[in-house]
Amino acid sequence: MHAMSMRFVRDIMQTKLVTISASDRLSTVEDIMTLGHVRHMPVVQGGKLTGVVSERDLLRASLSVLSQHRDEERRAFLHVVEISRVMSTPPIVIEPDALIEEAAHIMAEKKIGCLPVLDGDILVGMLTETDILHWVAGIERSESER
Repeated sequence: MHAMSMRFVRDIMQTKLVTISASDRLSTVEDIMTLGHVRHMPVVQGGKLTGVVSERDLLRASLSVLSQHRDEERRAFLHVVEISRVMSTPPIVIEPDALIEEAAHIMAEKKIGCLPVLDGDILVGMLTETDILHWVAGIERSESER
């Protein structure tokens, strides 16, 4: 299927999701982001999406406290901070049947890099600015990348 024949969020969203709990620590997020090359993570509590934590949130938390400190102190700090303190909440979300253009418009307007995709109140995917750029550029992504 040619990229431009895909029109809906569900056609290009990522469905392999790594979620995290609001009571987990920022150090856990950092590890997952580093190892998995992930930049945004949905925060789920009791099966419901409650927020999103991004690389930018992590960076902001680190810099706010430890711009002048050593790395092990920064890690110690991240180890005690709960995700709920830095995540974006309530999350701005989109439906799988929304048009990709609509998703792009929301991201640009709200200055955010990802949209969790909810079908009813079930988290079914994540749409990132990279997914949209690939679509616009007509770059096919394999199933394993989604």
